[in-house]
Amino acid sequence: MKTILNELFQNHTLSRDDSKQILLRIAKGEFNASQMAAFLSVFQLRNVTLEELKGFRDAMLELCLKVDFSDYNTIDLCGTGGDGKDTFNISTLASFVVAGVGVKVAKHGNYGVSSTCGSSNVLEYFGYEFSNNADKLRKELDYAGICFLHAPLFNPAMKSIAPIRKELAVKTFFNMLGPMVNPSSPKNQLVGVFNLELVRIYTYIYQNLEKNFAIVHSLDGYDEISLTGDFRAQSNQMDVIQSPADLGFNELDPSQIKGGSTVKESGKIFINILEGKGTEAQNNVVLANAGMALKCMDKKNELSDCINQARNSLLSGAALQSFKNLIN
Repeated sequence: MKTILNELFQNHTLSRDDSKQILLRIAKGEFNASQMAAFLSVFQLRNVTLEELKGFRDAMLELCLKVDFSDYNTIDLCGTGGDGKDTFNISTLASFVVAGVGVKVAKHGNYGVSSTCGSSNVLEYFGYEFSNNADKLRKELDYAGICFLHAPLFNPAMKSIAPIRKELAVKTFFNMLGPMVNPSSPKNQLVGVFNLELVRIYTYIYQNLEKNFAIVHSLDGYDEISLTGDFRAQSNQMDVIQSPADLGFNELDPSQIKGGSTVKESGKIFINILEGKGTEAQNNVVLANAGMALKCMDKKNELSDCINQARNSLLSGAALQSFKNLIN
């Protein structure tokens, strides 16, 4: 690792294969905690390159425990995190809204690292039991329309890096990798990223996969459609910058979509929205992301129609029922 770090601190970059091999060696426990922290910190000082990210992704997919949902047409709604905005669990709520429409969702997620409450935190708070048992996950898809893939259970080889990420408490390239390494390889995906450079990198990688995708980034720094200003959306068939008004919504103040300061507070916001007690602002930001996910599933549909489908799922209680079925 000393040689690798010296190269990186001299502003050299890694090839795709070198990146893959380093991450495989990390998984084997070949490096100590200080070395791994130093390695992660390099990518705080400069952006990860396309080839490096491809190599890290190759390693993660080689190491992960895969599950086969190929007989379901699933979608994942997943953000990179790391935007430092501490919003409530927008993509997780949008996932239940999409499931309430009747679309099968294979949601990939983890505990919050740079935020108070990640998707795993909030579901665990409500008593959901994580599992990598394929039969259990299939039953969840059948019964609730959604299953949850808790990342650490599918990447056990990376357990040595988890405490270091937690101690650093800042975004790392693992945030960037999260959406790319869903162990079920869904054919449809809405991905939120925290900067425009990642929009470019993700789009380049996803264009070479057999996948319907949409990459979104709000220009004021959110890894989702925040409705706090204009956002960029790029997919197989579009590359647009849109405003909240283009979706039929008013622009929001960032304070209106803040999450809780504890997991308990975040859970309260989460269940309030599902139970129809959310504010208009909270509802709208969930609907915007759920609508874009539904648009990703079927490009022929108008985005406005997709948002209306999402609104019906939330207001009718279908999204809440999907949540209850999953937890139970």
